[in-house]
Amino acid sequence: MEKALDVIARIPLFSGLSLGQLAQFRSIALEKNFGKNEMIFSEGDEGNGFYVILAGTVKVFKVSPDGKEHILHIFTAGQTFGEVPVFAGEHFPANAEALHDSRVLFFPRSAFVALLEKNPALSLKLLADLSLKLRQFTVQIENLSLKEIPARLATYLLYLAEEQGRADQVNLNISKGQLASLLGTIPETLSRIFAKLSAQQLIQVEGRKIALLDAAGLQDLAQSGKSL
Repeated sequence: MEKALDVIARIPLFSGLSLGQLAQFRSIALEKNFGKNEMIFSEGDEGNGFYVILAGTVKVFKVSPDGKEHILHIFTAGQTFGEVPVFAGEHFPANAEALHDSRVLFFPRSAFVALLEKNPALSLKLLADLSLKLRQFTVQIENLSLKEIPARLATYLLYLAEEQGRADQVNLNISKGQLASLLGTIPETLSRIFAKLSAQQLIQVEGRKIALLDAAGLQDLAQSGKSL
């Protein structure tokens, strides 16, 4: 099992810190384990700290008044979540749930802010991290409001390829039902889109492994924002 300090050292927020500084931040963090489908926090809970994923997968989602779930983001090992309400002094605006057995570090707000005051350069990195998340949500809103579902799927597959460092294949770390929620559609529609992309030789699907047969074609579809 990978050491928590090694995971922290690779996170952009903490990059450039000395081993001594990293150890300070590790010392204030509480390690927690969540089982599959276990809630980490609920919408409206006090934002009293943020999280770093050491292992596992976490979804952040909202639930509509009629009970429909919409996934906002999927986070995996080495990523942080829950920072915005913490530093704004607000409550969590969404829910977080472990999709698989997950090991996380919880950084209490008061202790983290105290260390932040001793490491002012980290404040700029925190701003950069929060700005990146804002851009990601802006792109997601643009995809949901301006792009047809095939273009949303193409955009997501290309995003996964970049995130996983592969140009020819991606591995889905969530179910197709969860992916449908993330893309703002229903599983039946998503299955038809997968079939159409496969028929056009843009992708090849084998379970959760998706070969990107024509990355340029996927890029064209993602940029056009149109349907097939």
